[in-house]
Amino acid sequence: MLEKALKGEPRYWAWVVFLLVVIGAGFGAYLVQYTEGLTITGMSRDVTWGFYIAQFTFLVGVAASAVMLVLPYYLHHYKAFGRITILGEFLAISAVTMCLLFIIVDLGRPMRLMNVLLHPTPNSILFWDMVVLNGYLFINLFVGWAALGAERKELPPPKWTKPLIYLSIPWAVSIHTVTAFLYAGLPGRGFWLTAIMAPRFLASAFAAGPAVLIMLALLVKKLTKFDAGKEAIESLAKIITYAIILHLFFFFLEVFTVAYSAIPGHLSHLQYLYFGLHGHPSNVMPLMWLALCCGFTSIALLIVPKWRQNHKILLPAVILVFICTWIDKGIGMISGGFVPNPLHEITEYAPTGLELMITFGVYAVGALVLTILYKTAITVKQYKELT
Repeated sequence: MLEKALKGEPRYWAWVVFLLVVIGAGFGAYLVQYTEGLTITGMSRDVTWGFYIAQFTFLVGVAASAVMLVLPYYLHHYKAFGRITILGEFLAISAVTMCLLFIIVDLGRPMRLMNVLLHPTPNSILFWDMVVLNGYLFINLFVGWAALGAERKELPPPKWTKPLIYLSIPWAVSIHTVTAFLYAGLPGRGFWLTAIMAPRFLASAFAAGPAVLIMLALLVKKLTKFDAGKEAIESLAKIITYAIILHLFFFFLEVFTVAYSAIPGHLSHLQYLYFGLHGHPSNVMPLMWLALCCGFTSIALLIVPKWRQNHKILLPAVILVFICTWIDKGIGMISGGFVPNPLHEITEYAPTGLELMITFGVYAVGALVLTILYKTAITVKQYKELT
């Protein structure tokens, strides 16, 4: 079926060429990093995780959100998700691919990845993170591709996919839960040392992932006339509404616990993010307040059913949800955890130009994978409808 991705209009090929150029630039920047080491990044002795791991954390949530389609469609036979489920599964494949690439570029030397396979350590959360990420990638790849192939032949999905579909539901929750444990399992970092970290991650995932999917579905409809379905988009919008409310609710539970207890090792991180610390303004403070504003504004737009059903309002609302959750996990989670350090010293972190170029390259790889998969899926579905 991949041959269907080799045919397209000039604008399709222009997009593919653009992505290849960005991938080339990102790979060139990575070769510099490979030669000179991680010193080309903005990371330091105090900030040992940076923009790469932040993007990995966010994208794991985008991948996990596919369960919000798989569960209603396959388990509860919610037929409204029939046209959009494949888009969600292929989005998960693209997101997990980027997650793995971000881990590789963060390692500095990619051959270090083999240590996890050659010297497995089941008592390490990183080992289990590798297991759940790769497992989730292959589950979505096998199930999505098999379902699409069966649809092309006008046959039901193969019977062997059913156990994998059921397995994918708890597996989707596990990939973000295990990622949250990577943070919550570090006792020296007060900002992350909380039992609610996993629920916070899942709430933001179930807001951000469907938000990205709605944006993609509306874009696909505009470019290809493939309609994922009004009911499906409205159902996803409801999920986003509840999830973004939970996301902010869990955040303010953290604020109350930390502020009321006033434990310096925990409170200082929130102070740094939103108000600055020791007279030192935080370089992420404007972004953190922007995230809160985007979150509350998106709730105001989504909470009214008539507004939520209007795509002219829904689109900016889900964009605001995306910005809110991306800043929270793609920037604030790393900066808030490492700054200040355990000695209450402030070492600011900001990604360098090369670091950003590598990040753009990884995102371009994900976009290329998604473009090929979507082109194949939409061509198959549209051909089936015409026949």
